[in-house]
Amino acid sequence: MTTDNRVTISRPEDILGFIPHALGHWPKESLVAITLRGQTLGATLRVDLPPEGSEKVLALYSRRIGEYLEADHDADGVLLAIFSDDGWENGGVVQGNLPLLESLELVFARGGLALRDAWFIGSGYWRSAFCTDVECCPIPGRPVDEILDSRLNAEMVFRGSRVRESPRLLGQADEPAIDPEFLRAEDSTLEEMLRRWRGKKTFEEMLDVWMGVLDSGLPEEFDPEAEAFLRASLRVPAWRDAVVVLAAAGKGVARGGAEAFRFFSPEGDSEAALFIPPGLRCLSPAKGKPKAQRSSPAGQSQRASGGEAPRTAAADNNALRYGDVLLGLYPDNPDWDRLATLDRVLAMLSRRGGGEGRAAALTIRGWIQWCQGSGSFADELFSQADAEQQGYRLAELLAEVVRRGTVCGWAKSHASAWRRFGGTAA
Repeated sequence: MTTDNRVTISRPEDILGFIPHALGHWPKESLVAITLRGQTLGATLRVDLPPEGSEKVLALYSRRIGEYLEADHDADGVLLAIFSDDGWENGGVVQGNLPLLESLELVFARGGLALRDAWFIGSGYWRSAFCTDVECCPIPGRPVDEILDSRLNAEMVFRGSRVRESPRLLGQADEPAIDPEFLRAEDSTLEEMLRRWRGKKTFEEMLDVWMGVLDSGLPEEFDPEAEAFLRASLRVPAWRDAVVVLAAAGKGVARGGAEAFRFFSPEGDSEAALFIPPGLRCLSPAKGKPKAQRSSPAGQSQRASGGEAPRTAAADNNALRYGDVLLGLYPDNPDWDRLATLDRVLAMLSRRGGGEGRAAALTIRGWIQWCQGSGSFADELFSQADAEQQGYRLAELLAEVVRRGTVCGWAKSHASAWRRFGGTAA
């Protein structure tokens, strides 16, 4: 039996009530654009409002918005919502924002998109951008409570959706625990991993552990020994990146990229096998089964002496795929279920203690939020990661990607984009 997850929108209040649920928070000083495919809502994009209203700035800003929306190839129209508290007291909210709307409408028309409607939303009022009838659009506007009391907003709340008042993901409950004994156990586990991290067999064992975690139907909590292992594994940069690739694209891509980057050396597997805590060993997908011995061409040509193998086209392709996963360009459709599980595991691990382990967990969570289209939540998590471990390199690099306004490749396509509710709105 197929469940119909669609919601029906019949009034502007419904559309405006849907936006905070789609984003997860009530936007502030933001432009929200929603593509339309006939009468069906498509992709939702939120960006900060332009810093100032000069003709040059508005033209560049509008062009960037148009480029984002053109990625929805099936779209034929656009709805716009401008969330701002400027201009309501003096009644200039419409006039002050008309230059931005006109600039955007011009760009949309060139791309074959019709601007179907636009609204302004403040803390206390909202109004149509194009309505001049004071009976239906009084000055300064209609009360925001009409949006909060809309039928669709009530339906989304009934479905379990929760809207945050501000674009913040972390709260007091996410503060890290202070447990010196646990952190010493984590450091000891990391020390063991660093002696073995370049071993191919060890790498495979680590991937199997994480694969088991992601496919396990996640327990409510792990025992401290398991948590120490998982946090420590994220403190090995090559392993941390492999976990991200594993969740989004699978074990084959994670392993192929590691081989392409020449992580492995014969010395890495010279010691005893990596100790895997019992609480994780029982989750391993490889338990009781022979391990697949699949090697990429790069791995097959590795010389037994430990010298570097010649570069191959396959190795270069695997290396490129690693970067493409981080930018949301590969695969065509990521494994959103595993990424959701990874986010929950990382939230749990980030509360277990501070330091580098927490910084790694927060950074990957920020990347997942960016992939889901939430730059505000991503920026918050990257900032928290940097505060936890000043100069944490991956957080710095990904924060710069977000600050430049780069949109995750998966978020640009309706087929691959994350769907908060798993359905459509019409």
